[in-house]
Amino acid sequence: MTGSSPNLYSFPDVDAVAKELRKYVIQCQNASISRHGSFRVAVSGGSLPATLSLALLAVNNDIPEDTLKFSKWEIFFADERCVPLDDPESNYRLVKGELLDKIPAELGAPRVHTVDPNHVNDDDPQDLADLYQEELMHVFAAKDSVRLPVFDLILLGCGPDGHTCSLFPGHELLQEKDAWVAPISDSPKPPPKRITFTLPVVTHALNIAFVATGNGKKRTLKMLFDTEEGKELPSGLINVQAVSKVNWFTDYAAAADVLYPKRGSL
Repeated sequence: MTGSSPNLYSFPDVDAVAKELRKYVIQCQNASISRHGSFRVAVSGGSLPATLSLALLAVNNDIPEDTLKFSKWEIFFADERCVPLDDPESNYRLVKGELLDKIPAELGAPRVHTVDPNHVNDDDPQDLADLYQEELMHVFAAKDSVRLPVFDLILLGCGPDGHTCSLFPGHELLQEKDAWVAPISDSPKPPPKRITFTLPVVTHALNIAFVATGNGKKRTLKMLFDTEEGKELPSGLINVQAVSKVNWFTDYAAAADVLYPKRGSL
């Protein structure tokens, strides 16, 4: 986790990715709880929640420090679709089904910060974005001088086009410097109306983890790590701006063509 460039980890298969991701998340969790008594995590949707479930719900009773303390977790959403919370398109519903509903009671229950369900059907997603930013400010900005929230960990996926959260290549939202949460009404992927963390919020996190697996991510990873063009994609901008705070968890299939130095363990 040191150095002046992103860390690219590559493992044989998804199970191995999940095992190492679990180790990394627990390291972040323990450091955060020691520092300020809680673990503030943001997650995205896509294929990430399924890998998270595989990683976090594994049982390893042989190592005392290998313990998830969900009662200390606060979970936020790095982006969300402007749909009801029980809609199939909802990132909350996806995370709930893949992870939250499966957490054993003895591990405790995290506090989950969803978007305001009363505003998901508004014509303009600006109100939903403003309300979620207020939620972040309530948690992170005890002092007026706080410029950006500092998440302990942000867990992200990466689309085939290099997008992450709901930050898309070439979109004007990549230039947003002031808002913490921004609306988008013209998402290239359905549904068109969403809200998303802005780039400064993501890059200000203490730790950032991308999870990318499978042959479908091979071309994208090659572009992100081995080309100048890739540095302009949303995921590439996070690599450039957050450098060594960024850790990529990939399998051999996804990272097969990448020339950038790969690591095999944390």
